[in-house]
Amino acid sequence: MDLAAVPWRTTRYPGVAIHFYASDKASGRVLALIRMEPGCGYPEHRHHGEEHVLVLQGGYRDEQGDHQAGSFVVYEDRSVHAPTALPGSEACVLLALAHEGIRLLGA
Repeated sequence: MDLAAVPWRTTRYPGVAIHFYASDKASGRVLALIRMEPGCGYPEHRHHGEEHVLVLQGGYRDEQGDHQAGSFVVYEDRSVHAPTALPGSEACVLLALAHEGIRLLGA
């Protein structure tokens, strides 16, 4: 996959960009690529339904530990986390499937 060719959309969070493959407003289901520059992260959020994450490049750290390229991580319904890309030379890129969406906490 040529990550440089992805039509990334900037977010309001510094160093975080997203590309939506699919989004269903009725169910909250989202399939997206998320890119976090080293040291940058996504705010703390709670999952509604499971989320499945495949780390494609780089890595990130959250309440469950460090997750490197090739890791597949499952977040349970109602779980809370705040991922931050690991410091280093390359951005962290994730493929995330949030089955019923998320709710940002304190953001």
